[in-house]
Amino acid sequence: MITGLLAIGASAGFLAGLLGIGGGMIMVPFIKIVLQQVGMPTEFALKVAIATSLTTILFTSFSSVRTHHNNGAVLWPVVLRLAPGIAIGALLGAQIAAGLNTAFLAAFFSVFLAYTGYTMLRAKRKLEGGQVAQLPGSVALAGMGAVIGGLASLVGAGGGFLTVPYLEKRGISMQQAVGCSAACGFPIAAAGAIGYAWAGRHLDIAPGTIGFIYWPGLVVIASASIITAHFGAVTAHRMPTAKLRRLFGWVLFVMAGYMLWTAWRSL
Repeated sequence: MITGLLAIGASAGFLAGLLGIGGGMIMVPFIKIVLQQVGMPTEFALKVAIATSLTTILFTSFSSVRTHHNNGAVLWPVVLRLAPGIAIGALLGAQIAAGLNTAFLAAFFSVFLAYTGYTMLRAKRKLEGGQVAQLPGSVALAGMGAVIGGLASLVGAGGGFLTVPYLEKRGISMQQAVGCSAACGFPIAAAGAIGYAWAGRHLDIAPGTIGFIYWPGLVVIASASIITAHFGAVTAHRMPTAKLRRLFGWVLFVMAGYMLWTAWRSL
């Protein structure tokens, strides 16, 4: 079990630093498998995997954002304008996830992620860094943050699948969009963790859980992801923008395929 969780954390941490995604949507299926192998009830395994995955982003985000900040890739004014909405959305998303139909949620995200991946692969224009003038006002940006936080919390992800294409479309370079996404992962994870702990407070799921969060798994995964997130962030600043955009697009397609498979299995 420990070896499997370490491998999950190492892989997710590298991808979080490289692409600005929390790694959650990649971690969730594997965490779910590990939890079921150690005897966690099937009706709780997916939600516990989502909550635990989301909470690990607290550590992954902190590690990767340091590297992105040192490379000048975090636009803090943008992050701070997104953060209030992100926190509110993530809190609400955790409450909704506690009772949401898995098949519907998975099918919706499969379509959404596939479309987002397509737009990333199709983009041909060259973007210049730091062009924040195309962003909306603070209220509208906070509203977008609420959407990002809510949807990310529902699936246990850091929100990069929304944050990165949203910022890039508005003239921010891919590297800076990834850096901002990494920074936004922290408030998503913090608010989401509180929300999932509260939503499952009345449930006796398994030893080591507080609400829907499985703390032994969290510690093991986080210990590996903190290390590899740094190397992912370093790699992101050595890759051409076009190549990074294509890689991100294909990762989104992989995520979409997994969500579609989950929806099919849940019917």
